[in-house]
Amino acid sequence: MAVSLVVLLLPVLVGLFWGAPLITRELEAGTHLLVWNQSITRGRWLAVKLGLVGLVAMAAVCLCGFMVSWWSDPLDKSAAESLALMAPLVFGARGIAPMGYAAFAFVLGVTVGMLVRRTVPAMALTLAVFAAIQFAMPLTVRAHLMPPVTGTFELSKANVENLGISQEGGGPARILLRSTVPGHAGAWVLSSSLVDPSGRTISGGDGEAALQVSTTSGPCSPSGAVGSADACMAEINRLGYRQQATYQPLERFWPFQWIETGIYALLTLGLTWFCFWWFRRRLA
Repeated sequence: MAVSLVVLLLPVLVGLFWGAPLITRELEAGTHLLVWNQSITRGRWLAVKLGLVGLVAMAAVCLCGFMVSWWSDPLDKSAAESLALMAPLVFGARGIAPMGYAAFAFVLGVTVGMLVRRTVPAMALTLAVFAAIQFAMPLTVRAHLMPPVTGTFELSKANVENLGISQEGGGPARILLRSTVPGHAGAWVLSSSLVDPSGRTISGGDGEAALQVSTTSGPCSPSGAVGSADACMAEINRLGYRQQATYQPLERFWPFQWIETGIYALLTLGLTWFCFWWFRRRLA
């Protein structure tokens, strides 16, 4: 988590300390006027600054991202579901996605700096806008980059967090699901719910559900369940209770990486075009 946090913060730092002051510092000091009085055109001056600094920033973040991906690979293969590769926080610190984030954060900082013309407010606004987009991407966009998979699964130790049976008997059996999908380790589970034999949802998210199963006699009674939770689970499955889950499988990690990086590349190109247009038409 520590190395992942470093990679997640690098694009923010690029936008704050490389992007936002790049042009704003020149505008505040007035040194841009001296450069423009030479033979260098505005467009070339801006292109050199964006190209050199932007490429260095992207290369540095990309290198760090690949180093962390390589170092953490053994951990990622055995991580808990909340820290799997497809988990929102981990996904953004692996593969090529950090490079796209860095490019966008850098050009965003430059754009905001040109519009605000003050370094400190530009840095604050860059941080706010970039953070909002980084929160919105996994919450509203990433899950729909490809149609999610929906399936129904039998209950087992793989997807059941807790199975509770009253020791006195007679009370309902209660079950709590885990955010995992049997047979699809590392999947990003978007929703998970327990459905009864008729297909009606009886619990969702992290809520416990009461099951209509006999706890006075049979496998789920106190006497029958001692040392035999598997027998009770088999009885619950026999009655028709199932987990219904919507998820993005781990196999989509690299397609998602390329698609999301492409989205940030398009945003970066759009902001770059705006920078040149504003620089030539509006900035004096």
